[in-house]
Amino acid sequence: MELRDLHTLDEFRQVVALEREIWGGDYDDVVAVPILAVTVKRGGVLIGAFEGRRMVGFVYSLPGIKDRQPIQWSHMLGVVDEYRNAGLGRTLKLEQRLRSIDIGCDLIEWTYDPMQALNAHLNFVKLGVVVEEYAVNVYGESSSKLHKGTPTDRFIAQWWIREPHVVRRIDAKSLLPVRTQEIAAAPVVNRTTPAGPWLACESYDLTRTERRVWVEIPVGFTEMQAADPQRALAWRMATREIFTTYFGRGYRAVDFALDKAAGRGRYLLATKT
Repeated sequence: MELRDLHTLDEFRQVVALEREIWGGDYDDVVAVPILAVTVKRGGVLIGAFEGRRMVGFVYSLPGIKDRQPIQWSHMLGVVDEYRNAGLGRTLKLEQRLRSIDIGCDLIEWTYDPMQALNAHLNFVKLGVVVEEYAVNVYGESSSKLHKGTPTDRFIAQWWIREPHVVRRIDAKSLLPVRTQEIAAAPVVNRTTPAGPWLACESYDLTRTERRVWVEIPVGFTEMQAADPQRALAWRMATREIFTTYFGRGYRAVDFALDKAAGRGRYLLATKT
């Protein structure tokens, strides 16, 4: 696998073709060639992964400003189906981190769907992000076959790429983080029950005041959106209320625990002090 920075119009066209392959031929929200060209020329990061001459993945970020400091806003990370579970997404993010450090950035931000358990596992466990901002329906109605049917609510991931806890997560590679008994015993704010192939959110408590709490989500949300859109919408609305309420009270998401066998994942929320 070869990773390289992309600079030519032909490479940009390959990225656009890969966007349509990954997100579907009817996807209308592609980043077009002119936008790729001008942002790469002025501080954007665009890295492609190649198997021979075929591009099989890419990561793309734009330069931005937050609190008067330069950041990278990571707009897209795409990997073809056959490489989706091969660690290529993480490899691309690590390359993006190195480029961002080289140009003087401390922070990379991006949005992702908080209901996507495998993405959460990558972002928290393998990269070391934190989240304290929940964006409601940030992209409006999506034209992607992967996201249709529910509002495009998103977490805004903060990846402080020079921080020690990020370095520890990166260096840990496949090792899971060690969690104390206190963390493991933190209460789960929503009650879930098996309902066919997925979990159902039966109820939730917005009044917990412990320093740490867990929020549970199902595995397989994309498949749920396609097969049972009403259940997917119910999950979206329930978790929207949970996260906006707890974030509004000073909590932030700091970790994620994935249990594929049980069909669930859990976010760990903690107060900042």
